[in-house]
Amino acid sequence: MTRNLFSRYASDENNPDWENHIERETQLYHRKSDIRSEYERDYTRILHSLAYRRLKHKTQVFFNIDNDHICTRMEHVQHVESVSCTIAKFLGLNVDLTRAIAMGHDLGHAPFGHEGEVELTRIRKDFGMDRFWHERNSLRIIDNIELLEDDKSELKNLDLTYAVRDGIISHCGEVDENGIFPRKEKIDLDTFCEPGQFQAYTWEGCVVKVSDKIAYLGRDIEDAVRINFIGEKEIDELAKISQKYGVETINTTVIIHNFITSICENSSPQQGIRLSDKYNKMLKEIKDFNYSAIYNNEKFKVYRDYVALVIRSIFNTLMKTYDVCNPYKSLDNIDCIKKAYPMLAGDFYKHIKVYSNIQGDNEKYKNKKIYGNIETKEIYAQAIIDYISGMTDRYAVEIFNELLKY
Repeated sequence: MTRNLFSRYASDENNPDWENHIERETQLYHRKSDIRSEYERDYTRILHSLAYRRLKHKTQVFFNIDNDHICTRMEHVQHVESVSCTIAKFLGLNVDLTRAIAMGHDLGHAPFGHEGEVELTRIRKDFGMDRFWHERNSLRIIDNIELLEDDKSELKNLDLTYAVRDGIISHCGEVDENGIFPRKEKIDLDTFCEPGQFQAYTWEGCVVKVSDKIAYLGRDIEDAVRINFIGEKEIDELAKISQKYGVETINTTVIIHNFITSICENSSPQQGIRLSDKYNKMLKEIKDFNYSAIYNNEKFKVYRDYVALVIRSIFNTLMKTYDVCNPYKSLDNIDCIKKAYPMLAGDFYKHIKVYSNIQGDNEKYKNKKIYGNIETKEIYAQAIIDYISGMTDRYAVEIFNELLKY
């Protein structure tokens, strides 16, 4: 069953902005036998990327790398994909575009969830940079970091369509708003200065933005209960919220079903992508509960301190290798610490060579050289931040443990 209210606005060949939507910075190679749409190609490029694979070992909320039943960043992405595609299909929007945006929306998340993002922000501010926010970093990963082999075995950047890239950097759903409309103009995505600054350019991007919030609220509660992070007092508080809105219980299944249904019943081109007033108030109340009982819980303090120590220790160790007088010598300095820290030095050495002009004669890499000649300490710091932001929790802990050895 579908309403198809948005079918005339879907991002397809009938949309007047279609050419803007599917524009790529560099055209991909084509096969005569390829049966995929532009957005399906984006989806599979994300699926095959290393950044996507690493999401399975990145924290969503709870750092618990040995518990297979706690939600990881990859599982959250799959929830967002499921929610957003259900809504998009019902409303008559482009499901392929929706799926691609959802699939890539969190590629730029740091290890250790929000706490990793906090420490990377502190580091950036030490170098006069603005805050680290994962929506922009996701776009940076897509545009500049992630590489795939083409039909000539050359490694190149992902080069996704504008509509997918736009949906990814626009997906911040932390602002409590109801009735979301896409913006009317195509803009340079580098003009984003803060999360949620601009709405998405497509209705599909708006759907993913709402779906992101729906997907994490219930699952975060479920995990908190599973590991006894919250107790009877908090569970009773949730029960009161349920009763207040005439809902039998609050869990992942109920939240996702009720909110999806409400969006599908209340959204229209005139009203935007929206919940009913009842469920919008309920969503805000559950979100406030989650922030109070879970995300800002004092129980996270030791974890926050640990994350800061791990990330800062890795950063400081690498930053000491930078040579202000002769930036090219920095690679020699990295090589000098390889005996003490073989994994850290070896992996970061490769990272610098792949994304700078001091790569050498390896013709396989045809990607952007975003670090140039690493001529300033700020560029070098950004290189380290890129390297750390791509880490999984497991890998960051392993690198930190390497620093502890003598």
